[in-house]
Amino acid sequence: MSDQTSITVSRTIDVSAKDVFEVLTLPENHVAIDGSGFVQSVDHGDRITETGQVFTMNMSGEHMGGDYQTDNHVTGYAKDKLVAWQTAPAGTEPKGWEWVWELTPQGPDSTEVQLTYDWGKVTDPELLTKVSFPLVQEEELETSLGNLAAAATG
Repeated sequence: MSDQTSITVSRTIDVSAKDVFEVLTLPENHVAIDGSGFVQSVDHGDRITETGQVFTMNMSGEHMGGDYQTDNHVTGYAKDKLVAWQTAPAGTEPKGWEWVWELTPQGPDSTEVQLTYDWGKVTDPELLTKVSFPLVQEEELETSLGNLAAAATG
């Protein structure tokens, strides 16, 4: 078993950080961005504008026995630079895995986007037995970056 508790991927997108951030902070865009295939639709969620917000997504995956919902608790926010959230089964507190999107301008029309999937804070033994981390693979994270690039430039 690996001691790895996170995966980070990055890609340069030929769009301003402001435009990439606009796409990332609207939960309804996450269906198109998601490279795992788990995200089905947004249940409710306003544009992300600060930490503490919660948005709910409709999901589907064999690891949860089919359809389910997640509440995503915004844990990081810096306009045009960072957005992060911890995911939890709807109606529960986060269990310790987090998604972190970091944007670094590479000029006025180019942005390096770094996506980190971190499950290092998951300590619930029952969850660790039920879910085999990492649930989302590096290739799926790379697909998410490609999907983000398409959404931001489209």
